[in-house]
Amino acid sequence: MRSFFRTSRLQYILCVGLYLILSTNAIAQSKAERYAAQRYEIDAKRSVANINSEDALPRSREFKRIDSTYYVGWMFEGVYKFDHAADYIGFKRAAEPLERALRLMERDYKKQLKTRTSDLMTYYPVYNYHLDYTLIAYYLVNCYNSMEEPEKTYQLLRRALSYRFQRDYYLDAYNYMAWIVHRHRFYTSDKYSFLKNSIEENEELANTYLDSALRNVRINKSLNREIFQPGYERGEKVSVYHYKSILHSYQLNIDSAAYYYGLMKKNYALPHNNYATFRSICGDFREAEAEYNKARSQESGDKRLKEWAYYSANLNVYKALPEKAIEITKQMIQANGSTPGFGWYNIALARAMHYDGQIKETERYAKKASEFKELHLNTTLGQSHYDFSVSVLNITNIEARIERLKFENSNWWYNPKVLAKIGKLYTEKYAQQFLIINQLSENPERDQVIYKLFSTESTVTWDEVWYLVRDYSTKFFLNKFEHEMKNDDRKHIRKYFKFFVARLKMEQDDYKEARLMLNEVLQDPNIDKEYEQLFLARVYQAQAECAKEREDMTAYKEWMDRMYNIYPQLIPTTGLSMDMGFHISGTVDNEVMERLKDCNINENTNRSKAPQAYISFGKSGDKKRITYYVLESNGNYAVKKQSFSYENSEKAGLQLAYKLFDIGSQIDNQDEE
Repeated sequence: MRSFFRTSRLQYILCVGLYLILSTNAIAQSKAERYAAQRYEIDAKRSVANINSEDALPRSREFKRIDSTYYVGWMFEGVYKFDHAADYIGFKRAAEPLERALRLMERDYKKQLKTRTSDLMTYYPVYNYHLDYTLIAYYLVNCYNSMEEPEKTYQLLRRALSYRFQRDYYLDAYNYMAWIVHRHRFYTSDKYSFLKNSIEENEELANTYLDSALRNVRINKSLNREIFQPGYERGEKVSVYHYKSILHSYQLNIDSAAYYYGLMKKNYALPHNNYATFRSICGDFREAEAEYNKARSQESGDKRLKEWAYYSANLNVYKALPEKAIEITKQMIQANGSTPGFGWYNIALARAMHYDGQIKETERYAKKASEFKELHLNTTLGQSHYDFSVSVLNITNIEARIERLKFENSNWWYNPKVLAKIGKLYTEKYAQQFLIINQLSENPERDQVIYKLFSTESTVTWDEVWYLVRDYSTKFFLNKFEHEMKNDDRKHIRKYFKFFVARLKMEQDDYKEARLMLNEVLQDPNIDKEYEQLFLARVYQAQAECAKEREDMTAYKEWMDRMYNIYPQLIPTTGLSMDMGFHISGTVDNEVMERLKDCNINENTNRSKAPQAYISFGKSGDKKRITYYVLESNGNYAVKKQSFSYENSEKAGLQLAYKLFDIGSQIDNQDEE
């Protein structure tokens, strides 16, 4: 009897469950049929409406008034809100109607969504449902990504894949799965269930998803060849190539990345921004700039970081054109306001100001960046990259402050006031170094992104990396960079590793070996003198330090002249003095000249190869005025003719000292409180 009752009870439960399922489907079906006329009216009206227009919101309200159980009105509302979102709250509000649209669609049209066929007459009635589902899911994926909810993204993509759509349309599900795995590669399954437990495993998983995407294209082609035009699958393959190129570029598989970029180029689908970054990590800065300019001309206007602007600014720093980098980033800030990307543009602007010698401005913009809550939309650059970039700026600024105090006071080593300031700055430096050490120790991809110069995910310049290694384990980094110098596949990048090795040899007091390596660097045929001015300037600086160590002052002065001629803004933060001739005219303000000569500049008018500064004192109305310019030995302008008014002679002398090194017009007076 017990067995009988158990069996009957189980049968009863199964029957009730089956009844509920059938009833739900029947209700859904009857609802779709009951509102058929209203939905026909909505479909007719949406056919002449633009879902991305400003009219989309009133259309969504109209559609919901006609039939609020139909997904279309909620879809229009969600897309409109997404297009107008710029922060977490905005994307959350957009996600809600999109989630509802997807639920309603799955409730009413599950059969249509699951349809797979090679028959055109069978496929045509379900085509729009497939299209709309992938559109809704696409926007919802972007909402979740913008809200930093990758688990929801992954589950949604798995849900979409369960319908086995025979075309990707708006949603490349496998590609997006590869993307979110790559984007979160430095985490493990402890944080996100869809991940493996190392960067290498996650990258392999991402690549597997892309292989699945290509296999899916091949499988679907057998159905679609009877419905779509021949060659339709080319676009879907190109999407996979896009993500393949990203993975291989990150892993520095140069040949493989170039292969996939070549396939995209052949299909007229080259992503200029990504390709520019790829050329940049290969050391081809000339082509990188050309590609960033193409990306700029094709700007879509969406609300996210424009990577071409951020990295173009860095290229201008490399070209010794920090003023152009300042112009680019200021334009982006002005045009976009405090939308996503604002923080990154402030970081790029702070860096440009640093290389233009405007340290106070650097600190101002770095502070703006640190206080801004950046949204990292549709980019692999996350908060850890952002925080690290700000920290690196802070350490370079502290270093610059120390060296500029020495530049401003040639007697700094026996000046108690200056020594006290330097001591305070060293305390700040150690605190900042401690912060950076912690950031690096928690960064599992430091070898791939930070120490591997020119990585796709690096957000600092190669020059800034030196500030990260110079005061730490010299032997550790020497071994690392020697290995990269010999084994890195990028022929244009090897010289950078060789330069770092030479620099580290100098840290070990092996100046003889360092000098030989620096000579080899300068003989490298792959140096692009226009695009690698910063690199050349740093090599000249290192050569000058080697010459100074062996007390060859003739060579020292020549190397300093060469450095001044290509990147004078760097010199006040090097701790090195240089010769400069002074030619004074007008009614001389002796106090100005005394303060100028207190700076770490060797007045040497007789040495013809030294830069020659022409300084004229005068008046403009009631104001005292200084006009100045500097000529190289060949007669070219090192600093163009300019002038400025002043009241305080002490400050004017200090200001003039910086202006003779072509440092921007913004006053940066360290003695000013």
